Amino acid sequence: MIFFKPLITLAIIRGLFRALSAGTVLSLCLLAGNAAYAQVPGELVGSDLDEQVEDAVEDEIEETVDDTVADVADESVQDAVEDAVEDQLDELLLGPGDRQVEEEIEESVEDELEESLEDALEDDAEQVAEETVEDLVEEAVEEQITETVTEDVEENVDETVEEAVEETVAQNVEDSVQDQVEDSVQQEVAQNVEDTVEGDLEEQVEAELETSVEEGIAQTVETEVEASVEEGIAQAVEMSTEVQVADAVEERFENQIDDILDTLESDLEVDEDRIAREQWLVMAEPEVFEELAEKGYLFDTVTDLPALGMRLAEVAGPSSFDITEVRRGVLDVVGKDRADVDFNHIYTAGTELVATETGIAPRQAISLPETGTATSAPRIGMIDSRVDVAHPALASASIESRSFVASDAVLPDFHGTAIASIIAANDQGYQGLMPNARLYAAAVFERDEERGEIASTVSLLRALDWLISSEVDVVNISLAGPPNRLLETALKRAASQHVLVMAAAGNGGPVAQPMYPAAYDTVVAVTAVDEGRQIFRLANRGSYLDIAAPGVGLLHARAGGGYAASSGTSFAVPFAATAAARLLSEQPGADVMTQLYQSAEDLGPPGRDEIYGYGLLRLTAI
Repeated sequence: MIFFKPLITLAIIRGLFRALSAGTVLSLCLLAGNAAYAQVPGELVGSDLDEQVEDAVEDEIEETVDDTVADVADESVQDAVEDAVEDQLDELLLGPGDRQVEEEIEESVEDELEESLEDALEDDAEQVAEETVEDLVEEAVEEQITETVTEDVEENVDETVEEAVEETVAQNVEDSVQDQVEDSVQQEVAQNVEDTVEGDLEEQVEAELETSVEEGIAQTVETEVEASVEEGIAQAVEMSTEVQVADAVEERFENQIDDILDTLESDLEVDEDRIAREQWLVMAEPEVFEELAEKGYLFDTVTDLPALGMRLAEVAGPSSFDITEVRRGVLDVVGKDRADVDFNHIYTAGTELVATETGIAPRQAISLPETGTATSAPRIGMIDSRVDVAHPALASASIESRSFVASDAVLPDFHGTAIASIIAANDQGYQGLMPNARLYAAAVFERDEERGEIASTVSLLRALDWLISSEVDVVNISLAGPPNRLLETALKRAASQHVLVMAAAGNGGPVAQPMYPAAYDTVVAVTAVDEGRQIFRLANRGSYLDIAAPGVGLLHARAGGGYAASSGTSFAVPFAATAAARLLSEQPGADVMTQLYQSAEDLGPPGRDEIYGYGLLRLTAI
């Protein structure tokens, strides 16, 4: 192995000199170019600094060279040992030719190694020198600067500290005062803000709560109303449907019943005692007759009924004529409920029960109230026979009469005179129930040789129309007979014009069928009692009865002069008619019948019954 120590030493020395020159240059650059060092006084960068730097550099170089040489020596020894071992191995393993090649390789490697080592040593030496010089220069400069600056700083610090303390104290005082002011202002502002916010918040919460509650209630009410409306609509629709179905069924059922009754009426033998022979009637509004005329219907006699808004036609034909077929034919043309077709039925005043001239005067049969507060005379209409207005009891009474029978007919006057006297007689020896009343007497009875005193449906309709046009308040009908479609319709129209109609219950006896017009719903049915408040023995009974009044043994004027006593339900009607007329004159438009029913004396079974109705009429209890 070749030992390289002379080469190594030379490389080290060369590197150190290069490092020294570089360090010196670096120190000068640092002193001249650093901004901090430019503040150092000029005397600090003179010869003393150069000497110190050179001494420090020499010491550092020596130490570095020693350390580097020692390290290189150690490495060289190690390498020499390794080379010796390798030589011995080569001698054992290689031959003479191989030896020569190996020597050439070693020489080449040594040259390259020397160059590489020299470069490495130079680089290390330069780096060490530079770092050493830089550190030394920095330490020396820092020491000089520290000493110089410390003195100046101490002087400046005293002044600066005093000024700083003063400024700090002032600032602290100012800050303290400002903090206190700010705290106070903050507290006050915070309190004001808190109060304001609290008040605003309360108002806002209250408003929002109120709004929320209102909206909740509105929504709840709306939901409930909507559900209620939907349920109500559903129920209404269901109810309407049920009603429509019920009405349809009822209408169909009524039509079937009408057909059956009409057929029975045609099949059964007609009671010629209750109809006018060879005549039937049609009543409808005027335009209906125009439609019938277009279809070829011709009528013998046509009468206008202006107060009723109707027109009445009489058709000649035998009583055995099939009225059902006629009715169906008319209704097929004009439609149901637009026209009424029926016989011209006849009505009677009932059996006359004439006694002696002694009897119970009307004003003795019932207690009358004192003079009322009416400012005008009550207007009462009556449909009966002719009135003997020349009778002394009626001579001074206010009576207007009109006949509704044929001009050549014989007019009876017994029954009409009796009823008129009970109502309006005004004689010194005999007074009726209301002497100041204005009485409108419609004569509808005529004498028939076979059937006695009778009144036809035609005469009744014409009389009723006249009384309505005369603006009467109450109509007294003291007759009875069979039902009639035309009469029923006319009475409904009278009721719709607030005309109160009262009629006799009938004198057919306890088991007799209901009598008309008293049995119609629009008419007040009046029955008769005696002085002992017992029912008249021939009076009809039934659920249609409304009220009872005196009607047995009543004293009344006799046509042609004098007085007589008679009994019957027709004589009881004037008591109820005059009571209603008096109330209407004092209380126009009042529900007078309810007052009369509530004030009646209950007779017979409790409440309304089929004998006395609501009870006995009492005028003083009203």
